Amino acid sequence: MQIQRKTLAEEVAERLIEGISNDEYTIGEKLPTEPELMKIYGVGRSSIREAIKILSIKGILNVLQGVGTFVISKNAEESLEAQMNKAEIKDVQEVRSLLDSKIAGKAAVSRNEKDLKNIKKYLELRAQFAEANQASECYEADANFHLAIAEACGNKLLKEIYKIATKHIMSSFQTKHDNNTESFKISQKIHAELYQCISDQDSDKASVIAQKIVDQTY
Repeated sequence: MQIQRKTLAEEVAERLIEGISNDEYTIGEKLPTEPELMKIYGVGRSSIREAIKILSIKGILNVLQGVGTFVISKNAEESLEAQMNKAEIKDVQEVRSLLDSKIAGKAAVSRNEKDLKNIKKYLELRAQFAEANQASECYEADANFHLAIAEACGNKLLKEIYKIATKHIMSSFQTKHDNNTESFKISQKIHAELYQCISDQDSDKASVIAQKIVDQTY
């Protein structure tokens, strides 16, 4: 799973929000012109325009054509991902653990041959990297194994929530496992059992196995 970097526009948007929160730009105030903002943040015109668009959608800025861009609010409705960014890892883990069993059960019913091939690919990579003690590759293969199951569950919203939670949990693996794959070797068998349940379309057993994996992990 690739870690997505923030765009320049997203970084500028965050810095603008900080400025608004710190009263550098107050409610009702007109922002500096695009050329001035380009100098302040050291980015091109397209990044400034995109950042302003992001904050306009969030209801923080209001663009009046021919007049300027004005601050209209300090508050924005945070996305789920933004909230997870601020959450403690134990809370993110709880979110994912609540989803695992449901997703596995649905995947067993909804999966197709392409899904099974994808799940099995990451299961095999997980084993390969665990045996070779290639930690970062093993952690990524484990995450992709579970994401492939989420992909197979047929519920896009569940998949997206799970994807966001998994990305944050991935960042904690390095600290938790200290570049060691021993626990992944031990848990390979139960992950293989989960794959087999999904392959056999045994929804109830897949849910039970997924919950066992959660209990062992957290």
